[in-house]
Amino acid sequence: MTAPDCQVHSVNVGQPSAVQIGPRPHVSGIDKRPQPGRVLVSVNGLAGDHVVDTRNHGGPDQAVYLYTREDYAHWEALLGRALPPGCFGENLLVSGLESADMRVGDVLDIGGVGGVRLEVTAPRIPCATLAAHVGDRDFVRQFVAVARPGFYTRVLRGGEVGPGDAVRLIPGSANAPSIGDLFALWYDAAPDPARLEQYLNFPLAVRVRARVQRRLAEARGALSP
Repeated sequence: MTAPDCQVHSVNVGQPSAVQIGPRPHVSGIDKRPQPGRVLVSVNGLAGDHVVDTRNHGGPDQAVYLYTREDYAHWEALLGRALPPGCFGENLLVSGLESADMRVGDVLDIGGVGGVRLEVTAPRIPCATLAAHVGDRDFVRQFVAVARPGFYTRVLRGGEVGPGDAVRLIPGSANAPSIGDLFALWYDAAPDPARLEQYLNFPLAVRVRARVQRRLAEARGALSP
């Protein structure tokens, strides 16, 4: 799928900076700022971008985080104000896609033939750092309710990206879990074991795979006599 409005709007990288969470400051790389030129993308993410919380973010399976203009438009209508690129800590702000509808294994070609190629792997799960970054202690609850999480990708082919680059969606399996499905799983008290088992057939990020395997073991245990 390629359309005139399916393109990169900003490329954002972050430097370590202080974020106040509760009584103490923490260091985070969530404060992403748009870059004026082209930025190199490798299997480890964007050049110059810093990931501080490596327990939950970054790594080859979650190397590049994307959010969409469609998701931004929803938030701007809800909050009644414009939001700057990088507000959600995303590396790439793109248009023409709905993040919750993306499926694990979907591929994005960015910048034409020989350009960057990304594979969808996981939803973003909100945390206190995101809430502190946007200045709203209740933001995690809002983010969960809105269910527009954005999505992580692994880098299948590196290269450079910049504003204005075309984005082409190459759909994966229609049976793969959507980003919305995986996001909902995080908050589902009683997930369907058969559905969890099906999810494991697809190229999930390693952290998500571990989560699905754990939930599956719990669900099977709950069903045992």
